[in-house]
Amino acid sequence: MTVGARIALALGVGAGALGLAGCATETNRVVAATQTQAAMSQAVNPVPAQQRVPVSIGKFENQSAFMRGAFSDGVDRVGNQAKTALIAHLTQTGRFTVMDRENMSEIRQEASIAGGQLNLKGARFVVSGHITEMGRKEVGDKQLFGILGRGKEQVAYAKVMINVTDVQSGAVVASAQGAGEYALAAREVLGFGGTAGYDSTLVGKVIDLAIRQAVDDLVKGLDVRRWAN
Repeated sequence: MTVGARIALALGVGAGALGLAGCATETNRVVAATQTQAAMSQAVNPVPAQQRVPVSIGKFENQSAFMRGAFSDGVDRVGNQAKTALIAHLTQTGRFTVMDRENMSEIRQEASIAGGQLNLKGARFVVSGHITEMGRKEVGDKQLFGILGRGKEQVAYAKVMINVTDVQSGAVVASAQGAGEYALAAREVLGFGGTAGYDSTLVGKVIDLAIRQAVDDLVKGLDVRRWAN
């Protein structure tokens, strides 16, 4: 092979490598949302709409020390996140008719635009909740001062309480609780392996897990005690 041919081949290989290095790769996938056991049962044996229990969602407050204190801006983001998850999972069970009281101004506006009269349906029960325990921590270890390897685990924990109050008597007729823990671990051995960066989604995941357990507990109590009679 002549010198010119070798130079041309080298330039061609280099250009191909640069072309591959400059290519952007985009991927996507759909992640199935985890549902409660009651929601999966509803998909198999649906409950008639007339048998669903009308409920309104009350306050859902974060009473734990997590994201509260002197440096907090006073907005209960964790409690609001838990309330959103509670509304979704109660609705998906097919056992409740959940009343939306958060968007009353928008609902009135749309009813006025549609030319109809707003005809709200009253709820028999109010479902409220509290986050009683919430926190996260990082646990790490080293083997031979980190020479042979090191690991890190991020752990998030949450515990929630849900109460059902009869709007006519003011009595708490049912309560349920749920707790969950989420962990993300990574290990590096002799320079090989991955390292886990801070994962802010663990808080949302563990709250959703605790809410799902509490909702399943609430539905079981409804089946056993029939508190909605």
